[in-house]
Amino acid sequence: MTFYDRDEAVVQAASNDEFPDFKRVRLTGTSEHDAEFRVIGDLTQESLPVVEPADLQDRLVAAGYRSWLAVNTSVRDQEVGLNFWSKRPMAFSAQDFPIARRIADHVALAVSHEQLAQAASQMAEMRARAERLELRVKSLAEELDTKAGYSRVVGRSDEWKDILKKATQVAATDTTVLLSGESGTGKEVVARFIHRASARSHGPFVALNCAALPEQLLESELFGYERGAFTGAQQAKPGQIELAAGGVLFLDEVSEMSLSAQAKFLRVLQEREFQRLGATRPQKANIRVIAATNRDLKKAVERGDFREDLYYRLQVFDIRLTPLRDRRSDILALSEAFLDEIGRSFGRPPAGLTHDAKDALLQHDWPGNVRELRNALERAAILCEGGLITAEHLSLRAADRPARAVTTDLHTVERQTIEQVMRETSGNKSKAATRLGLSRTQLYVRLRRYGLDNAART
Repeated sequence: MTFYDRDEAVVQAASNDEFPDFKRVRLTGTSEHDAEFRVIGDLTQESLPVVEPADLQDRLVAAGYRSWLAVNTSVRDQEVGLNFWSKRPMAFSAQDFPIARRIADHVALAVSHEQLAQAASQMAEMRARAERLELRVKSLAEELDTKAGYSRVVGRSDEWKDILKKATQVAATDTTVLLSGESGTGKEVVARFIHRASARSHGPFVALNCAALPEQLLESELFGYERGAFTGAQQAKPGQIELAAGGVLFLDEVSEMSLSAQAKFLRVLQEREFQRLGATRPQKANIRVIAATNRDLKKAVERGDFREDLYYRLQVFDIRLTPLRDRRSDILALSEAFLDEIGRSFGRPPAGLTHDAKDALLQHDWPGNVRELRNALERAAILCEGGLITAEHLSLRAADRPARAVTTDLHTVERQTIEQVMRETSGNKSKAATRLGLSRTQLYVRLRRYGLDNAART
C-alpha cells in the first residue's frame, strides 16, 4: 500500500518481508498513477512507471516477481495505491479489477477510520492542553488575587483572558517579552503574573521606570557603578541588573531610555553580560527581561528615537493590553475587587455601589484605564464615609467629556488625555497626576514631551 505525494509514492505497508526494501518511489510524472487500474503482465517485457530508485525493477525481477496489478483509490483527501505482485507471468487481467477494487475499498475504509481516530485523539489532546492552560491561568490569577495590590488581575472579558493565556504560555520559557498598551492598563500586573508563572518565580522581580529617572541617572541605576566612577560615587553600588539576578528585570516605559543606554542594554540582551560604570571587567547578566511601553515603538524607530536592533530584540513575544473602555465587562468585577482591597487598607468593610454609580462606571471611557478606576474608587470610598458610593462620589462627569477623534496612535491618545485632564483640573498638576495615575515626575516628563508645560499653571 502506498500514499501518493505529487509524483512520488510513499510505501506504507507490505504483506511480507520478502519484497525488496524501499520506502519512497519517484514516478515518471506522466500521471499514470492517476489511472484507476494498471496491469503489467511480464516485468521482463514492460517497464514500471518509476524513475527512482533506478534499479527497482531489476531488484523485483531478481526477487522472482513477474507481474503487477495496481488499483487506486482515495482516503479523504489522500490518494492511495494498492499494489498486487505475483511471481507468475500474466497472473493478472482485467477480470481481476472488480475484486481488486473491493479489496482497495476495504483498505481505504480501514485507513479512513484510523485517520479519524488519530484526528479525534489529537483534538482531545488539544482540548486537554487548553484546559490545563486555563486551569493554570485561573490558579495563578487566584494566587495573585490573594496578594495585596494585585486585584487588577481580575477580569472576565475574552480580551483579558487572552492576555493571561498568552502570558501563561510565554512564562514557561525564558523569552524576552514586550508589553504594549496605554498607560494604566496593567502592564506591571501582567509582568508580575509572568514572573510568578515562570521557573524564575523564586527569584527577585525588579522594576525600573525608565521615565522616572533623568538620563544621567538611568545608566548608573541600571548598570550600577564602581567607586570613583563619577563625582559623588563614594562607594560601589550594584545596578538593577545585578539585583534582578536569577529573576526578572521589568523595564517600564522602555521607550524613554536614552540612545546611549539603549546601546549598552542591547549588549545585555545579545551577550548576556554588562559592565558597571567605571568597571573594566564584564559581569554575567542572569536575568529575564520584560519591557513595557505605552508608545508605538515602531514609529519611535522610524523617528530615530529608538534603536531598531533593540526593538527587534525586545519584541520577541509581544502582548498588547486592551484599554479598559474596550473590555467594559471587566469594570464591575475590577471595581468589586478594588473596593475589597481599599476596605482592608481602611480597616473597614468594603463600600458598595449604587445603581447610578455602576452606570457611571460603565459609561465612563477611562482614559487612565485600570489605574484611573482604582483612584476614582479610592477617592469615592473616602467621600462616602462607609456608606454606599453614588455617582456624585465618583465625580466622573462622563457627560461633559468632549468627543475625541478616534486614533490608534498611543502618542496622540496620551497627549489628548493629558491635555484634557489638565483642563478639567484647571492646570493643577498634583490633581492631574492623581487623576491620570501618574507621579508628578512622570507627569512633568510628559508635559515637556508634548509641549504642554505652559498649558496651565499650578
